[in-house]
Amino acid sequence: MSEQATEPCANLELVRSIYADWERGDFSSVGWAHPEIEFVFNGGPDPVNPTGLAGMVERFRDFLSAWEAYHIGAEEYRELDSERVLVLTRSRARGKTSGLELGQLGGTGANVFHIRDGKVIRLVLDWDRAHALAELWREGYEGWARGA
Repeated sequence: MSEQATEPCANLELVRSIYADWERGDFSSVGWAHPEIEFVFNGGPDPVNPTGLAGMVERFRDFLSAWEAYHIGAEEYRELDSERVLVLTRSRARGKTSGLELGQLGGTGANVFHIRDGKVIRLVLDWDRAHALAELWREGYEGWARGA
């Protein structure tokens, strides 16, 4: 894998194209993902965070199967640096078993796409937007403290 980062504008367009599918309820495409993608699902009921396409697909499938008509929308896109794009999200769905509305839990999250050479190498989905933003702030502060 090359160490050269993809053009930031291209990264933003890649993430926008992923959300174009997701907002239509189409989660079937994985062409955007690196074969060894690291998939992190923060704050969900199951702490399993697989590596690789097969693991990500299985984890997504398990998650989606718990909901009726799961919908996610991007509220805002932010390029964090040359390899990361933050997406502030809003989700709605109804639990198949519980009947609980996802919106009752807040429904706002944040996802961070780590991109290299036009492929997502790490995807962090966070149910809790405040947690995600605090983690990004902590990472930035630690990098600053190390002189990075």
